[in-house]
Amino acid sequence: KEEFGCKSLPDGFWSAVDVWIKKPHVVNKRLCGVKETDSKDADQDDLRLLLHDPELFTDVLLFMISGASPAHEPDKPWSSSVRTFIPKVNCYGTNLHKEIILKDFGRHRVTFIPFEEDAEGKVKGDITNSQLIYMLLYLNEHNTVDDLCFICRSLELCALSVDSWFSDGVAYPKLPWLSSDLLPKLVRWATECRSSEFRNTLSLLPVEKYSLMYQQLKDKYKAMVKVWPEVTDPEKFVYEDVAIATYLLVLWAEERAEKGLTARQSFVDLGCGNGLLVHILTNEGHPGRGIDVRRRKIWDMYGPQTLLEEKAITPSESFLFPGTDWLIGNHSDELTPWIPVIAARSSYSCRYFVLPCCFFDFCGKYQRRQCKKSQYKEYIDFIAEVSQVCGFNTDEDCLRIPSTKRVCLLGKSRNYQLSDEPEVEQQRAHYIHSRCTAPGVTVQRSDVSNDEDCCNGNGSCNGTPGSSWGAGFQPRDRVETVRNCAALPRDVVDGVVLRVANALLGMTVGDGEGSCHDWNQGGSLSVSEVAGLLGQETLRLLKKECGGLQTLLRNNHQVFRVEGGRVYIRDWRERKPFRADAKRKPVAPGALKTRLCWFHAQHPQGCPLQAENCAFAHGADDLRPSTRPLKKIKNDAF
Repeated sequence: KEEFGCKSLPDGFWSAVDVWIKKPHVVNKRLCGVKETDSKDADQDDLRLLLHDPELFTDVLLFMISGASPAHEPDKPWSSSVRTFIPKVNCYGTNLHKEIILKDFGRHRVTFIPFEEDAEGKVKGDITNSQLIYMLLYLNEHNTVDDLCFICRSLELCALSVDSWFSDGVAYPKLPWLSSDLLPKLVRWATECRSSEFRNTLSLLPVEKYSLMYQQLKDKYKAMVKVWPEVTDPEKFVYEDVAIATYLLVLWAEERAEKGLTARQSFVDLGCGNGLLVHILTNEGHPGRGIDVRRRKIWDMYGPQTLLEEKAITPSESFLFPGTDWLIGNHSDELTPWIPVIAARSSYSCRYFVLPCCFFDFCGKYQRRQCKKSQYKEYIDFIAEVSQVCGFNTDEDCLRIPSTKRVCLLGKSRNYQLSDEPEVEQQRAHYIHSRCTAPGVTVQRSDVSNDEDCCNGNGSCNGTPGSSWGAGFQPRDRVETVRNCAALPRDVVDGVVLRVANALLGMTVGDGEGSCHDWNQGGSLSVSEVAGLLGQETLRLLKKECGGLQTLLRNNHQVFRVEGGRVYIRDWRERKPFRADAKRKPVAPGALKTRLCWFHAQHPQGCPLQAENCAFAHGADDLRPSTRPLKKIKNDAF
C-alpha cells in the first residue's frame, strides 16, 4: 500500500470523498450545505430502475466499471445515497437539485449522477442529465486512465461527457473548477495529518432552514453596515450577529416544534456589547433584553423596543433570571464560565447559549493545565465541564461566522431531576470554590460586588452557596483604559525616544557596530538591552501598558524600526520595506508635513532626506494643518 503523508491511500481517499459529499460548502462557496439520505446497498438492477433509459444505463454502467479489474464482485457492489443541494441564495425556486452517489469500495471509485425534483417530489424529465455525470477514483494498479480524465497525483476525475459538460455554477460546478480546484483539495484532504478538534458546522440544526433564515435576515439587516457608528469593522460585526441570530432563531423554532410550544422563548444577553443581536432577536418576536457594563453609541439607533441596560454584572443573587427561558453569552469574556452557573441557579427550566472568546476562569484569567490540546480546545472543554457540573446535558456546535472563535456550547436540558437540586447545588458551589482557590489563582474582590449585591440588601449573607458566590469575580471597568502607550505623559515618551536614539547613534564604526555610510544609522540593541537603559520608574510606567517598551518603540515609527526583537534607527532613504513594515498602510496625503521631523531636530547630521522629499516637516515653517478626519479612540470592546 502506497503511503502519502500521515494517511494511507485509499483510506485517505474515502475520507476526502466524504468531505466533498457531506460538506461541499467548504470549497463551493455558493452552497450552504447538503442534506444526505442514509446509504444502502445497490446493484445493477437498482441502477437500471434509477436511470429508466436502457441506453443511458448501458453508458453509465460501462463508464463506472471502465478500466477496473474484472475481479469477483459482490451481489451489491455499490453503496448508494442521495444528497440534496442547499444553495446560499435560492436560484432554483421550488425545484430541488440532487445527486445519486454510488460508492464502489472494491474499485476505489465514487460516481455522481444528478437529477432534479419538483416541489411535489416528482423527478423532472429524465432521471439524469448525462452531461453532468462524473466520477472520482483512486489510481492503483487495477485502475487505468483514459483521455476523458484529469489526474492529480494518485486521484483522478473522469466525466462521462467532457465536450458537452453543462454547469450552472452552483449545484453543478464547471468542469475546469472540478479539476483545478476540487481535485487538488481532495489530494490534500486525503493526505493531511490534521483533523478537526471540533464538530462540523451547524451539526445541531437543519441546514436548509438555517440557509433560508440567514438570507432573509441578511437582506433585512444589511443596511446596518452603511450606518454603523462604531469604529469596529461593520461588515464583520453585522453579518456575524446576523449569523448568530439565525442560529438561535432556528434552534428555538426547532425547540418549540419538539416541545409543542407556541410562545416564543424569552432571553437575556449578558455582556451584549453593541446590542445588535438583542435588536435582531427582539425584532423577530422574542421578548428579551441585553445588559452590558458600557453603553455603546449604536444603542440610540435601535429604538425603544430594543431593551438595553448599562449595568455591571456580578454573579450573585441579584443577577438571577427565574422568568427567562435562555441566557446568551456572545463573546462575554469574564462572564463566560458564569453563564451556565447563572442559568442553573435561575430556574430548573432556564437554558443557555455561550460563544466563548477570551479565556477567563471564575475569578480571573484561565490558566492552562494541558499541553496536548490547543488553548482554545482546552478552554472549550473547561466550559463544557462547568456546564456538566452545573447539571446540564451539554451540546457543542460550530457556527458559520467570520471569526476564528466559532464553537458554541448549549445547555438545553438537565441531567438530574428537580428533586435533586440541593445536592447538585452543593456540587456547583464546591466546584467554583475549588477553581477560585486553586494554586496560582489570584482572587480579587470586585469593586462592584458587595454584601448588598449578593443578598438583595436583606443582610443575610452567611457564606451559603447562594449568597456570596460572585465574591471573587472582577467585572471590567465601566470606562475601558487605553493601554497602548498613547496615554503616557509626553515628556516620558520623548525622554525614552531620545535616550534610546542617542544610545544607538553612539554605536559608531569604531565600536564595530555602526554603519559605514556618511549619515550615521547607528547600531542595534535588543529590546532587553534597551530596557537596561531606562530608569525603574519609567519601566514601572511601561509595565502597565499592553506591550510595554516594545509598543512605545513601535509607536514611534518615525524614529525606530523594531524587527526580530531588535531596535534600529530608521533610515528613510531605504526604499525596500522591511518585513515588520509590510502591512503598514502608506502615509495618507492629508497627513504629510503635519508633524515635525525628529531627525531634522535631533539627529547630529539632520534628516537624510531633503525637505521636499520628507513626509515630516523640517521646521515650523514647513508644518501644515492636517486634513484627515480625527481618529477615534477604540474604547468600545464588543
